[in-house]
Amino acid sequence: MLTHDAAREWISRWDRQQEGYLPDREERFTALIDAVEAMGRPDPLVVDLGCGPGSLSARLLRRLPGATVVSVDADPLLLGLGRAAYPHLRFVSLDLRTPGWTGSLGLDRPVDAAVSTTALHWISETDLPKLYAELATVLRPGGLLLNGDHLDADDATPAIARLERAVHDRESERRFAGRRPEDWSQWWEAVAADPAFAELHSARTTAGADHHGSESPLLSAHVNALRDAGFTEIGSLWQRGNNRLLCAVRA
Repeated sequence: MLTHDAAREWISRWDRQQEGYLPDREERFTALIDAVEAMGRPDPLVVDLGCGPGSLSARLLRRLPGATVVSVDADPLLLGLGRAAYPHLRFVSLDLRTPGWTGSLGLDRPVDAAVSTTALHWISETDLPKLYAELATVLRPGGLLLNGDHLDADDATPAIARLERAVHDRESERRFAGRRPEDWSQWWEAVAADPAFAELHSARTTAGADHHGSESPLLSAHVNALRDAGFTEIGSLWQRGNNRLLCAVRA
């Protein structure tokens, strides 16, 4: 049985291993939530795409307690972890690559903002346009997509792309000084070894929820797919190196 306290400890450990790849992760969270707050509604309807165990969703509700947050992921283990740690959040098990996924969100009004952090690069360039096109059908006019991720610009500005990665690498070196935290693989190995996760780990294996490499790491792939889906203004609200918060406004 996965207890509330144990789940919170595992999510704290998850956050630390994520920071090993994103030393400015909390700053990006803050910038994203600032943008949602700046929309001016005390009760925004927000969908968290690829929410994992709910790290962003929990922070967003802490800042905006009047918000309604629908947290979506396809990984049974991460969803189980989030449900145990954050019983006040609403988690929905959905594969964003499946057509019609928005119909399972249970929405009663148009969405004000769709948010995501370090998740949408797992969607292939083939599936990405379909995902954004379907998302546009539930966002209100003027609604936002806010996507925090490592997105590279090699195809458009290769020299700048190299510098962006160098800025990120140097920030990591300063922050960790050779003492890197637990990494992604080590975290998952530790989870697999914990008997409390036996059922969830089995469900994850059955669902084929393992990641198999970044599928859409280029900034241009996301910008083009968003433009084709009817989003108008598209740009970076916050950036450090190749770690950026991409914002798109629905027409």
